Amino acid sequence: MKEFKLPYHKGHINFSIEEERINGVLVSHSEEYVPTLGQSELVQYALDNPIDSPKLSELAIGKKHVVVISSDHTRPVPSKITMPLILSEIRKTNKECRITILIATGMHRPTTHEELVDKYGEKIVAEEEIVIHDAYKDEDMVFKGILPSGGELWLNKLIDECDLLISEGFIEPHFFAGFSGGRKSVLPGIASKKTVLWNHNSKFIADKFSRAGSIDQNPIHKDMLFAAKQAKLAFILNVVINGEKKIINAFAGNLDTAHQRGREFLSTLAQVKPIISDIAITTNGGYPLDQNMYQTVKGLTAGEACVPAGGVIIIASSCCDGDGGEFFYSILKNAKTPKEAWDNIMKVDPSETVFDQWEAQVLARILMKANVIVVSKHYSPQLFIDMHMQHAYTIEEALEKAEKIVGKNKKVTIIPDGIAVIVK
Repeated sequence: MKEFKLPYHKGHINFSIEEERINGVLVSHSEEYVPTLGQSELVQYALDNPIDSPKLSELAIGKKHVVVISSDHTRPVPSKITMPLILSEIRKTNKECRITILIATGMHRPTTHEELVDKYGEKIVAEEEIVIHDAYKDEDMVFKGILPSGGELWLNKLIDECDLLISEGFIEPHFFAGFSGGRKSVLPGIASKKTVLWNHNSKFIADKFSRAGSIDQNPIHKDMLFAAKQAKLAFILNVVINGEKKIINAFAGNLDTAHQRGREFLSTLAQVKPIISDIAITTNGGYPLDQNMYQTVKGLTAGEACVPAGGVIIIASSCCDGDGGEFFYSILKNAKTPKEAWDNIMKVDPSETVFDQWEAQVLARILMKANVIVVSKHYSPQLFIDMHMQHAYTIEEALEKAEKIVGKNKKVTIIPDGIAVIVK
């Protein structure tokens, strides 16, 4: 028997399986990558050696108001390490300027006080000015032009009230934007609801280039990069983390080329070839990314690439926060089949995109190909049943259910962290 320890919620879930059933294990080489510096040292080195940009401390000279865009509670950015170093760099040459930390919630729910403390620590939350972006407040938005795709670009008005805009984030494979980080802090991070809905329309999501690891010809990326440039995002700090959420590299500087350098580094570690099996077992990388079903769709895409039509994807994800979006849940629940949900979504014009339909669209696509079993000890099984999936409390139980679908003793592909790999 071979034992596996999979990330789940704020810990792990263990299971064992006969070695002869294992067709392959897909892991990012980030788990074996050993950086030459510690986490803080890596970040400081990046800040001291920016790519295609002056240092942040130089950019800050003479500025009256600096806005730092920062990821929200759904992203495992190690801000307790990165944010103090960013603030220090700014104040190294400009002790008097006003600094605002703008939480890039996109269209997620607002980040709570407890989540802010967990993310930044008590000191920063108590002493710094923090604003939580609200995509639904039209009065908080400014018009910044027309996207390459034709949609209107509306962004948080703080970008026009500051004289230096920077961002922090992390780079990971993203299931339709190619990679997280960089330009994504602006769109969807601090964009208006109407802009996010346009950018996440059904035609873009269905595009063959809107996939993990794909940037060239990706229509979603093109809009995002345009938005970041229109916002005059002057400097980024993006980190790459491993499965333990530890920083293994950092990239700072120009929003496009620094992000590109980070993507190239990550791709050398994360890109793997699919191993097709009747059953794939994966995860959503543990907390915070596995806190709801909405986010869990991302990890499912790795399993999607490793099963044939009619196969089974088992994903361990706590979903402790439930569905993650009422509209997302309703689109699947109110359709008789995933195909019906897909067809309904594809009829929607980009200008009429429905909130959360992109996540429902990807999930419908996966469910049209494969059976999905969610392993969760934290939420009611009915949630998953309503959305045309099955539920199990353990991996072992899920395997029993999978065998009833594809047969006994079928081969299994194991992807310990479905978020961390680019399967292509």
